[in-house]
This record gives sequence, C-alpha cells and structure tokens, in this order.
Amino acid sequence: MKPRLSRRLAKHVISLPILSLLTGLVIGIGTTKPNSAQAVEATIAVAANFSTTANKLAKAFQTESGQTVVIASGSTGQLYAQIRQGAPFDAFLAADQTRPELLHKDEAAGREPFTYATGRLALWSPTPDAVPEDGAAFLTLAELKRIAIANPKLAPYGMAAKESLTALGLWQTYETRIVMGQNIAQAFQITAVGGAPVGFVALSQLLAAPEELHGSHWSVPANLHTSISQDAVLLKRGTGNPAAEGFVAFLTSPAGCSIIRDAGYQPSDLCT
Repeated sequence: MKPRLSRRLAKHVISLPILSLLTGLVIGIGTTKPNSAQAVEATIAVAANFSTTANKLAKAFQTESGQTVVIASGSTGQLYAQIRQGAPFDAFLAADQTRPELLHKDEAAGREPFTYATGRLALWSPTPDAVPEDGAAFLTLAELKRIAIANPKLAPYGMAAKESLTALGLWQTYETRIVMGQNIAQAFQITAVGGAPVGFVALSQLLAAPEELHGSHWSVPANLHTSISQDAVLLKRGTGNPAAEGFVAFLTSPAGCSIIRDAGYQPSDLCT
C-alpha cells in the first residue's frame, strides 16, 4: 500500500467493533460546551456503511444541543450480537430492518424501530474508466479473478451484493473468487488497496471518499436486490437519556435529513 493512500484511507475506513472502541471516537470536542450540570453523553452503535454520516450527524447534533454522542461502528450482525451480550449502547443504527425488529420483539428496545435511511449499492473500482456504465455486461464479460463484497451473513450490503450477482446469473461464476470483508468498510478497503480489482460497496462511501479514490462505478439497480432499508431503534439503556433520545429524533429533523440525503442515502419518510 502506498503511504499516501494509507493515510487518506484512515479517514474513511472503520475498524471492526470491539468494546474498547467505546472509549475512542468521541464526538464532543466542538465550539459549544455544555456546563457540567447539563452535560449528557450517549453511545450509539452504527452500521459500518453509515459511520461517516453518523459522525457528521453527531457533530451537528452536538452543535445544536450541546450533548455528546460516542459512535461505535461495525457490521450490523456483530453489533447486534454485542447488544444481546449486554454491550452498553443507547441506540442502534443498523444496516437492515431485521435486527432492530428482533430487539424490539425481545423487549430490548425502548421504542419501535423506524427507517432512517435507504442505502444504494455500487460496483466500484478506484481505477478511472475501469467500470463502465453497463456494469451487468462488464461482470458477465470481464472474467474478473477477484471481487470484493461484505459478508452476506453479517452485512446487508453483502447480502445485496450476493442477491445482485444471483439475479444476474453470476453468483456461481464468482462465488469462489470472492474476497470477503466482515463489513462494507472492509470491502471498500480491500478494493481500495488492490486486494480485488472491483468491489461491491455502498454508494455513500464513494461520495465520502477523497477525490483520488472516486475511480469509476456502476450504481446497481435497486430491483436486483432487496431494498437496503436501514432501521434505527432506541434501546432500553437509552430510554430517559436526553442525548440518546435527542440524537434518534435528530435523524428525522430537517437538519438530520439533509445530512443523510447529501451523503447518498434516501432519508426517512418521517422527515419533517
């Protein structure tokens, strides 16, 4: 890996979630400082594909409210498992609808889940002109030796990639050539450093990446895979925490919806 590329990637690639991560990634050093009597903090579990946008939301929320939000990111499946094992999260921004609904059914949630964003899948190469406009034909004819995707068992974007290849009749062609990341951030990193010539990534990652990584991409048609509806849920631990409740509400506020839209997602139907 070239040193310059490694430094730039550090801003856009989030490592796997571990509980010690909760002591890092604190979004709370800004111009607005609440007094000690009012200072409130919440810890939010966030799907890897949404981590960059979540950091922007957290900063905007702090500026508006004076409350601090800690972001811990990773694959939806791993974060869900950590929540079930008692990880100290106040809210969960998943990359699917299934896990938040399971938490609600199991009475681990303080409120009903809601869709905060709908994601877009892209086939991407950091090399300009490598991926043409007709990505389906490219996948059929290119005979790629490797292709990066997130783990379909853990990451909704990985499942969407598998479904898209299946819909195109290409899953069996590429199944043994897949370089798999545990989450969508790892799939992006694998492709960025040349571990695979192309990868299925979140469109939002491309919009957030530095210009030299924009390369070329094909926006995968939504009808090739299940909708990547991403649900959020306030957990029982966050009930009564003004920072947790406020941040969850901020996701459907005008300011929050604008940030989500600019990041390459379709914001919630609940946006005001």
